[in-house]
Amino acid sequence: MEITFLGTSSGVPTRSRNVSSVALRLPQRAEVWLFDCGEGTQHQLLRSDIRSSQIRRIFITHMHGDHIFGLMGLLASCGLAGSAQAIDIYGPTGLDDYIRACSKYSYTYFSNRVKVHPISPGRVYEDEEFIISCRLLKHRVPAYGYRICEKDRPGRFNVEKATALGIPAGPIYGQLKRGETVTLPDGRRIRGSDLCGETEPGRKIAYCTDTIYCDSAVELAEDADVLIHEATFAHEDAQMAFESLHSTSTMAAQVALAAKVKQLIMTHFSPRYTSTNAMDVKDLLAEAKAIFPNTMLAYDFLTYEVPRRRTVEEHQVSTV
Repeated sequence: MEITFLGTSSGVPTRSRNVSSVALRLPQRAEVWLFDCGEGTQHQLLRSDIRSSQIRRIFITHMHGDHIFGLMGLLASCGLAGSAQAIDIYGPTGLDDYIRACSKYSYTYFSNRVKVHPISPGRVYEDEEFIISCRLLKHRVPAYGYRICEKDRPGRFNVEKATALGIPAGPIYGQLKRGETVTLPDGRRIRGSDLCGETEPGRKIAYCTDTIYCDSAVELAEDADVLIHEATFAHEDAQMAFESLHSTSTMAAQVALAAKVKQLIMTHFSPRYTSTNAMDVKDLLAEAKAIFPNTMLAYDFLTYEVPRRRTVEEHQVSTV
């Protein structure tokens, strides 16, 4: 699981930061999932190592332009490039109407390859490897945060031990790998759990933007390996944060601390914070680190690989 930031500015793009979009690359299945799609996202994809032909799912947080204005352009380009890949899009009520209207008046047709799924708090998507859920955050319009949970994976199957027990190779191995109990032709009952190593815990990512500090963000981020959280304003500009229902750097850090996450990555910075102004984004980083030390700043094209979670057994070995 690899996260790439395609846009890290709030509201409007700057010379060094585009507006919101985050890509989650899943190498094991040659898929990319996008979270938000601000204007210019397809240009950012061209400048990155991510192939737009691998985009399979797009999750939209809310209907503000800096999070959706790049969606139609990207979908149209994928169609013109001859990509037959189906794309599922998840987002708030109104997203389907928006896409249909844009399609109608731009004479852009997607046939059946684009499907829009209206979301509500709870489970949004699930397959054999992942569960995606969402919760309402606190913003000026309905805005959702997402939680991406990788399911636990069975431990390594001990082929040598299976061979020593005289278990014939074939479909039985698949059953045992899944932890099932199998009865052999000679009457012996073999438990798959006895032949597999410790279960490998799945990783968790939370994506929270746009919002002011709220309990829903903490719940989405609980025990996450990575929390991606907006930090539009510095702490000294908290009044503007409350008026616009956006977060300060300290609010993002407080969410990370309360949720006991492993890594906080802040994004969605106001263009007011540059090296030529009184405060720079590095000052926002210092504010957040004072509360939650394991914090980093996102920038366009930052790539972060979500580390695999260690099993209890591995943790014990590392502490010996």
